[in-house]
Amino acid sequence: MPLPWTAREERGIHDLVLPEQRLSWPRTIGIGMQHVVAMFGATFLVPTLTDFPPSTTMLFSGLGTILFLLVTGNRLPSYLGSSFAFIAPVVAASTAGGPGLALAGVVLTGALLALVGLVVQVAGTRWLSVLMPPVVSGTIVALIGFNLAPAARDAFLEAPGIATLTLGVIVVVTVLFRGIVARLSILLGVVVGYVASALVGVVDWSDVDEAAWVGLPTFQTPSIDLAQWPLLLMFVPIVLPLIAENVGHVRGVGQLIHRDLDPVAGRALIADGAATVLAGLFGGSATTTYGENIGVMSATRVFSTAAYWIAAITAILLSLSPKVGAIIAATPDGVIGGVTTALYGLIGIIGVRIWIEHRVDFSRPRNQFSAGVGLIVAIADFTLNAGSVTLGGILLGTVATLVIYHLMSGLERLRGGDEIADGLQPPPATSVSDASPRER
Repeated sequence: MPLPWTAREERGIHDLVLPEQRLSWPRTIGIGMQHVVAMFGATFLVPTLTDFPPSTTMLFSGLGTILFLLVTGNRLPSYLGSSFAFIAPVVAASTAGGPGLALAGVVLTGALLALVGLVVQVAGTRWLSVLMPPVVSGTIVALIGFNLAPAARDAFLEAPGIATLTLGVIVVVTVLFRGIVARLSILLGVVVGYVASALVGVVDWSDVDEAAWVGLPTFQTPSIDLAQWPLLLMFVPIVLPLIAENVGHVRGVGQLIHRDLDPVAGRALIADGAATVLAGLFGGSATTTYGENIGVMSATRVFSTAAYWIAAITAILLSLSPKVGAIIAATPDGVIGGVTTALYGLIGIIGVRIWIEHRVDFSRPRNQFSAGVGLIVAIADFTLNAGSVTLGGILLGTVATLVIYHLMSGLERLRGGDEIADGLQPPPATSVSDASPRER
């Protein structure tokens, strides 16, 4: 059902190319290529940071996008790129039990997300708002970004000069340019930092020289020792921000095309979960919907899903060049340090933005304590050793946020306090086109 809109918006709706509409093939291919460029910078960083094969990640990013379009019936335009929410647990699991254990965690998370999608398909989305009001969802998103701060610092210190240059380019491009160029600031920063590193001779080209131009990606399957299964608990909290990202994507696109897309939210969650399972089964990074590509849609006013089919096919073709994967894998530490300083900070600020947009009232003690305790636990990376299992800051911070919020809410109701849950009213209208480069 179309959403209500103003007279000005009614005139503007005729300028949109809606999901079911099609442009000429040359225009469709051109816009599809824009989507590839928009997602490329962030998507290739995740395998670079987690030591997953970049080509494999690109392959399952493209295949996951096709799966998403099929499951949602071509009603919801979206590109599935690499999810930054998985970086901390993947690195921790790889360190403790190797990449096979990390892939098992990716598969588990995808399966849980698909299960949530099935529930949403049957019961709707309101129960998610009750479980994760904005103060909770914002805190969980923020603590994932801030928990990664030490990793950004360590990479930055490997080559402070290159890292500063990379970060500076990202900031300057974002400020000086508008539209699609500003949204490519992350990619442009990486390119400039990479070229500068090559000029000073700090790029290791050995694997690039040996890589073939055409070939299949490297595949790997999950593996887990029964004694290691408790380590998979660190992946469970990642389901929560993935839910927020997907539902936010559905509503963001719906706002732009003046349609109520909430009935597709369950399918979107199922599709993203299935795509993540598929990637994890064969060695690719987990997937999620991408805000960068919402930016392209907002700038071009083209929402045709045909453009996403082109983007997905292009990503698959790129994955079939080991040379491209080797170039991505050779990204210097200084470049990684500069770009992750920006990206991890942006992830944290996206959580803060959720609070602001939903007008979370921090004069209420339940909001103060649930957000404050959760952030401190994650930023300081509290750990809890339970036998051979170590639970990290993201898991503990998420649990602390959920438990404190719902415990204090329940106690307030028992004493006869305000029973209205925070943030269940819709936020004021915002422009998706103002979203940050990593908001997704």
